[in-house]
Amino acid sequence: MSANVENNDDRGGILSIKTIGLLGGMSWESTQTYYRLLNENVKSALGGLHSARVILYSVDFAEIETLQHQGNWEETARILTAAACAVEAAGADVLLIGTNTMHKVAPQIEAAIAIPLLHIADATARVLLNDQVHRVGLLGTRFTMEQAFYRERLEALGIDVLIPDDAQREIVHRVIYEELCQGVISAASKEQYLAVVEDLSRRGAQGVIMGCTEIGLLIQQTDTAIPLYDTTHIHAAQAVDFALA
Repeated sequence: MSANVENNDDRGGILSIKTIGLLGGMSWESTQTYYRLLNENVKSALGGLHSARVILYSVDFAEIETLQHQGNWEETARILTAAACAVEAAGADVLLIGTNTMHKVAPQIEAAIAIPLLHIADATARVLLNDQVHRVGLLGTRFTMEQAFYRERLEALGIDVLIPDDAQREIVHRVIYEELCQGVISAASKEQYLAVVEDLSRRGAQGVIMGCTEIGLLIQQTDTAIPLYDTTHIHAAQAVDFALA
């Protein structure tokens, strides 16, 4: 079943708007940012009272987080695949996984559904290559920074990926889980993150990927002259492009 719907636009014409499926709740702090951005981008494109067609499946992040730190990725894949199938059955035309880290199980999810999955690393790579950025720093959870599933996706497209040193990775990871995912915004943590961004730039990064969907809650482009690539904004914008194509 597809929820691709034709609506009258404000000028009496016909608009074909696809429905975006979103796996959220990882954490809900960033999921609400996704929902806002999807709607803002549709309104910006179409004007009037237009908003995004979204089917949201929000999981219990406590369950996912426990499995992540146990290394039980097979069970996280099972949970998210079931959620993705439910979103597809509800009528979504495209799927977003609203978290960078859980793209580790994107292949299992993609294999279980018939609708396209818009991969967050691919979306980010398109923007980087358009900006002619070929060496980039990566911030995220330890899983995203240290494991191959994310970096190799970028490297396959000719983008060299730098990650913070071990002590910096510990800071970045801890702040995500202990603060940002719980709605805590700390000036001290912001200062630490910006120091990591500066260090990546000194090491040759042309820009820095905010490779966790919560990082945009803490630092923004106005905080630094170094180009920041907010994956939440990038992912949502490309999803709306797909929905309105």
